[in-house]
Amino acid sequence: MKNILHFIKTYWITICIYLLMFLGYKHIADTGMFGGFLFPKVEKIASATTENVGTLFLNMFYSFQLMIPAILISVVIAISAGTVLGMNPKVRKVVYPVVYSISVIPSILMSPFALLLAPSFRTASLFLVVYNTVWATLFATINGIMTIDKVYLDKAKTLELNWFEKLFMVIMPAAMPSILSGFITSLRGSFVVLVYAEMYGAKYGMGFYVKKYAEYGLYDRAWSGFIFMVIVLVVVMQIFERIKNHMLRWTLNN
Repeated sequence: MKNILHFIKTYWITICIYLLMFLGYKHIADTGMFGGFLFPKVEKIASATTENVGTLFLNMFYSFQLMIPAILISVVIAISAGTVLGMNPKVRKVVYPVVYSISVIPSILMSPFALLLAPSFRTASLFLVVYNTVWATLFATINGIMTIDKVYLDKAKTLELNWFEKLFMVIMPAAMPSILSGFITSLRGSFVVLVYAEMYGAKYGMGFYVKKYAEYGLYDRAWSGFIFMVIVLVVVMQIFERIKNHMLRWTLNN
């Protein structure tokens, strides 16, 4: 009971905002302000959700089958390349402009090339999600390593740590706040491209589900899929935020 009261006290404004959003939609749907076709009543959306809950979770698992490998690949590439560029000023001076110029190309513009050159739609989707996800973590890794307090490096030198000990015991922990912040930003971007990729060519997935029923004009199911997708993504983001806070519990802000 104490935790519930604390939660309400902390987030009562947030709860009121969500309640106003719900009431606003309900008013639009009930009065037919913009037509009852595009904005079905809340009861119809709730009914569509309960009737298709199994399908919703099935599409969620298909989305995760694409998203999880893409995130893992992007993290490995970003941290590996970011560490090399962050620790080597000469390499960074030559390669950084090239990396930066490639990173500004929107992943949406890369989609035609990916779809034509990749052996399968899944491979193309995987490439697009990795491409869109890798940059924020990569630049966060570079900046995190470049801005490490020189005191830490001097102490590592005094302790005569070898290269691997200095990397994993000093450099990576010191850069971790920046790396994790970049990763959270990357994670948000990965959802955008994931949904985009699923909307054009996939047979399953949360984005595919919403687009499919929107095209059929079944907007109660489309809204149901949209709301379900938002809830899933918020839960995933909160899980990673908690993991980040746990890993950075030694910092002042945690």
